[in-house]
Amino acid sequence: MHNDPFQRLGLDREVLTVSQLNQRARHLLEDVFPQVWVEGEISNLAKPASGHIYFTLKDSNAQVRCALFRQNALRVRQVLRDGLAVKVRGKVSLFEGRGDYQLIADAVEPAGDGALRLAFEALKQKLAAEDLFAAERKRDLPAHPRRIGIVSSPTGAVIRDIISVFRRRAPQVELTLIPTAVQGREATGQIVRALQLADAQGFDALILARGGGSLEDLWCFNEEAVARAIAACVTPIVSAVGHETDVSISDFVADVRAPTPSAAAELLAPHTNELQQRLDSLRRRLILRIQDRLARERLRLEGTARRLRHPGERLRQQAQRLDDLDMRLRRAFERQIQVRHERLARLDTRLAAQHPGRTLALLRQKLDSLAQRLPRATHALLRQHRQRLDGLAQNLHIVSPLATLGRGYSILLDEQGQAVRRAAQTRVGQRLKARLAEGELDVRVEDNHQTPVNLSLLD
Repeated sequence: MHNDPFQRLGLDREVLTVSQLNQRARHLLEDVFPQVWVEGEISNLAKPASGHIYFTLKDSNAQVRCALFRQNALRVRQVLRDGLAVKVRGKVSLFEGRGDYQLIADAVEPAGDGALRLAFEALKQKLAAEDLFAAERKRDLPAHPRRIGIVSSPTGAVIRDIISVFRRRAPQVELTLIPTAVQGREATGQIVRALQLADAQGFDALILARGGGSLEDLWCFNEEAVARAIAACVTPIVSAVGHETDVSISDFVADVRAPTPSAAAELLAPHTNELQQRLDSLRRRLILRIQDRLARERLRLEGTARRLRHPGERLRQQAQRLDDLDMRLRRAFERQIQVRHERLARLDTRLAAQHPGRTLALLRQKLDSLAQRLPRATHALLRQHRQRLDGLAQNLHIVSPLATLGRGYSILLDEQGQAVRRAAQTRVGQRLKARLAEGELDVRVEDNHQTPVNLSLLD
């Protein structure tokens, strides 16, 4: 195969295989269409167990197969279904195995009228299924907060309205602004970071606020990342996004929804006059309670004083009981000493009966007997082994080749050290070693009388 998949066929009519053709077509499509946006309607949606999603994107005149692989499918917010109008981003490619022209998608967004509403409802259903809106998760707002964090834009009427409410109703509350963008592409990430920062500062409560606007303007408060950041906060949160009729995902996840930023401030800023009136009422009730309690305790003290007897009588009773316990303790101690003495005497008698002196005398006699028998047995065994050794030496001398060599015979050994017993084991000119009774000789076979041999006169 040629290195360039796009080169033209040669004049010699180069013939491609089907695989080569499909591969070149795939490279060509992916090179020309590396990323495109295509809008259409979903049909023939399939979701196999692998997690990949396959569907057909069509309009009134044409259609194209699409593949959305698992790692990209996980990032799609809305629930895909047949008939849904979407915008698909991906690269044009070719499935070589079947030769199918297809779009490899990496992003899917709602398209057409109501796209944002569809995305809103899809995310709302997803988070509701995870119980992020459940009432059990909601935290109560503090009755008397001292430090409140405000996550909002540092400019605009929202922050001024919140500050005005607190100055009027609860000037003692400390307010801290955690600034963030509340509109635009970067707003989502900034809001998430601002919530995380505010939650870590130990505020009594947080206010997430923004003024009114269109659905597109308020969309950052409908992002999943913001919703999960609110759910992850430990600090109670009041959501005040938009006007009273505006509803966002943040409102559902927050602990309390306020119709406006000013209303959110009023929820966390009890009026000073009301607090003063309640404080006066509590002070009066406390004084009455204390007076009533003092009167009851005075009556109780007088009754107790009448029933109280002189402690001398109680001390005499305790002294008599102490003497009784002392005598009982002494008698019990003496009994224990007597019991221990008797047990010690019994153990001493048993120990004397089992004195080891007798056992040691018997063992010493047995040791002396064994000490006398050991030398005799050793000498007898040595004589037996010496006689056997002499016999084996005589037998070895009988079969030893050294005696034969001593009578003038020799042993021929080949290059491997094997004894030569037959002439057929040798060849003419072979070097052999002759072992004598004393020393060795190197010899050469001149003739083994097995085959005719012509020896060189110069050898």
